[in-house]
Amino acid sequence: MTKHFALAAAALAATTALASAADVKMGYALSENSHYGAGAKAFDETLKAELGDAFTVQHFPSSGLGGEREVIEGMQIGTIDATIASSGTLSNFVPEVGVFDIPFLLRDLEHARTVLDGEIGDEMLAKFDDVGLHALAWGEQGFRHITNSRGPIETPDDLEGLKIRTMENPVHIKAFEALGAAPTPMAWPEVIPALQQGAIDGQENPLSVIVSANLNEVQDFASLDGHVYSPAIVMLSGQLWDSLDDTQKAAFEKAGDAAVVAMRDYVDNVEVEGIEALKERGMQVNILSGEQKKLFQDALADVYVDYEAEFGKELMDNIIATE
Repeated sequence: MTKHFALAAAALAATTALASAADVKMGYALSENSHYGAGAKAFDETLKAELGDAFTVQHFPSSGLGGEREVIEGMQIGTIDATIASSGTLSNFVPEVGVFDIPFLLRDLEHARTVLDGEIGDEMLAKFDDVGLHALAWGEQGFRHITNSRGPIETPDDLEGLKIRTMENPVHIKAFEALGAAPTPMAWPEVIPALQQGAIDGQENPLSVIVSANLNEVQDFASLDGHVYSPAIVMLSGQLWDSLDDTQKAAFEKAGDAAVVAMRDYVDNVEVEGIEALKERGMQVNILSGEQKKLFQDALADVYVDYEAEFGKELMDNIIATE
């Protein structure tokens, strides 16, 4: 009896371990009704289509496992398996990806996607393997814009003293300081309460976030300046990736690619419909002209010299020259 009990206990333990290993804990900062949610859903569906029930994706949207930094740190130690995270946070782990956060470096969505899907983007993704992570593909958030409760942003002077939430991203912080604003790094879960309480005046994010997070409920003005293109990365923990066989790795890569398509489709749609949605919700929206954007670019001339020293002028020139 004791022998049978021991065998049964061993079998149960093995089954439990197998079930646990097959669970993929995926945490991300935004809601399921966002571009992150769309990407996560496509990732899940594709993985299931490729591998059946071998893996079960457990979704933790809306910062259910913590802010982006906490999630990525959890992935490094193997307590979290997957995420879709912004490059702004990821530059704290692989500083080189911060080059994509340089204001006005990427011209439009087509230019950005061409750069990220090419050799430059691939080389950046490969760097995450050195820090306990495995980057599958470049996702997307879109171009970042400013919302605030003080008034329309039309010139750099309008930013003077504006307490604006930024990601914990030194590239963004340096730019807003140069423009006269008071950048306030803050994890996403803290942002809406801070806006409600008046601790900060505004924030900056792509339309995909502004619309899906209902920022119109806590902000009156949206100024569409497109100051920075905001990519994201679909990634796995290094421990999960190393545990996969070649067939499984191919399936996860396919799932990552499917997530990218879903995110970009979401962004394309919100770029068309998002402005009207915000206006219908009562936000005052202004779109900066090319001449107005030039004022911001000129104000950042000295900062560009710092960016060239940090990331390399050759790399920045190669990005600009990509067609």
